[in-house]
Amino acid sequence: MENVAKLRSSLGPSPGPSLAPSLGMLCAVWFGLVAISVAGRLWQPAANVTPLAGAAIAAGAVFSSPFVAATVPLAAITVSNLVLPGYGPGASGFVMAAVVYAALVWPVLLGGLVRNGRLTAILGGALASSLVFFLSTNFAHWCLTSDYPHTVAGLLACYTAGLPFYRWMPVGDMVWAVSLMSGLAAIGVTATSRRLISSHPVNAA
Repeated sequence: MENVAKLRSSLGPSPGPSLAPSLGMLCAVWFGLVAISVAGRLWQPAANVTPLAGAAIAAGAVFSSPFVAATVPLAAITVSNLVLPGYGPGASGFVMAAVVYAALVWPVLLGGLVRNGRLTAILGGALASSLVFFLSTNFAHWCLTSDYPHTVAGLLACYTAGLPFYRWMPVGDMVWAVSLMSGLAAIGVTATSRRLISSHPVNAA
């Protein structure tokens, strides 16, 4: 029983006996977020419109351990990559894959910021996620390939060429982040689930 309690404490917050989700519920949330992320990444209504950033933010809000939270996007990316094309051959492909993984996993660190349920925080976190992904992956592409001159003008050209793929990404990240956080609030697995998705601060520091 003591080991179960320790595992439970590492998986999620303990806001109180009436709101604390069970270990089974937390496991179900983990599998649910991974499944939604895989399905959404394989079926994209527009370029780069996936649940990955929203799921990473939601995982960071639910699981108190950032390492546990990070396994959600890591598992989703790994499983979906079994179907999707790779990142290129050799060392450059490995580096590009590392950049993509990092850009899709780091939003778990925003979970603590959105845990209080402020809508502005959730939307801001989603926008930050899409912006970091756009800047980091295009910069890596510019560095690792010869598609663009390795000059300031070449970097700007690379970012300009990537804008069509970025167009709907912020919208998708915001919609998914709000939807997933709302769903988690509805089933009561967040520390402030009864107050989630409020545009006003609740006990804000």
